[in-house]
Amino acid sequence: MKTIESFFEPFPVLETERTILRRLTYDDLDDMYSYCVVPAVSEFTTWDAHKSKEDTKAFLDFVMSRYDVNLIGPWGIEDKQTKRLIGSCNYLGCDSDNRRVELGYVLSDQYWNQGYMTEAVKRIIQFGFDEVGLERIQAQCLVKNTGSAKVMEKAGMQFEGVLRKYMKVKNELQDLKMYAIVKEDFYTRIK
Repeated sequence: MKTIESFFEPFPVLETERTILRRLTYDDLDDMYSYCVVPAVSEFTTWDAHKSKEDTKAFLDFVMSRYDVNLIGPWGIEDKQTKRLIGSCNYLGCDSDNRRVELGYVLSDQYWNQGYMTEAVKRIIQFGFDEVGLERIQAQCLVKNTGSAKVMEKAGMQFEGVLRKYMKVKNELQDLKMYAIVKEDFYTRIK
């Protein structure tokens, strides 16, 4: 059985109507910094707003170290029209035995409420079921993060419940909403 990671050798480039999903590069540093510095962007994430470009470079160093050893790293979300990086999305917590991944994502506040993240998430879900052979794709968000919950719902994921006091976020245990889509529901929905 192939591992989930093996589908990232080489790194898959995916396309949507308005975006290209591809490896991050150091050329993305300025674009990434421009949204990671915005406090509202990191409000519901496990990381704090970047204070300097060094913070962004440190994150890119981490990502490059993963790419270098064929570990899964994030897709950069590039706006086709402007050629700028506007966010990222990735598979976290890959479980090859159970054919399951979790999605994580972030988007520039300049692109909120325009359907960009839903478009990217739908494409990454399709890749997971069609190419990787996943059985389940799940994602979580803080209960207060209504924007992320809407993305998951619009991407076809179903709300499964609240995980109480599930994860420490910014030094406080938080409740998380769990959403998921399974392969059979995905294929039933697109028929």
